[in-house]
Amino acid sequence: MQYLSEAADLRQSARGGQSTMNPLAQLLSPEDILLDVDAASKKRVFEEVGRLFERRHGLAQGQVVDSLSAREKLGSTGLGHGVAIPHARVKGLPKAMAAIVRTRLPIPFDAPDGKPVSDMVVLLVPEQATEEHLQILAWIAQAFADRQFRQRLRMCVDAAGVSRLFADWPQS
Repeated sequence: MQYLSEAADLRQSARGGQSTMNPLAQLLSPEDILLDVDAASKKRVFEEVGRLFERRHGLAQGQVVDSLSAREKLGSTGLGHGVAIPHARVKGLPKAMAAIVRTRLPIPFDAPDGKPVSDMVVLLVPEQATEEHLQILAWIAQAFADRQFRQRLRMCVDAAGVSRLFADWPQS
């Protein structure tokens, strides 16, 4: 969980100690949320996400899968407590894009605590993304560090509820 506290510190310092607006709310709609995905591995999750980004945003599924897989080879994006933030830079991407995924059953993700993952925010950013990319990652990590947030997330039964939870955090 050290990564989570470092991300929270980054979020605070990015705005001179003041908390930032919710950067994820601008990137997500309920159509970007996949619940009960039947996938037994990271690769299968990335394929499902690739299909979503292809259908919703015109990105090539293979490019999404390759980008996420390449980033994951550098080190796991699993945070612990059953959550992960798979993310990657994508050549030619005009703006940041995100999706939320919950797998039907938790999957191995090489998280620091060794626990499998079922809840993920997948973030794709332009190849040259810098500050915005870090702020979004920090915001997501801080949300996932909140035990009550994780519990509420797991109780959401539909995409609209998940979307509202993310849009309302930290007020929720």
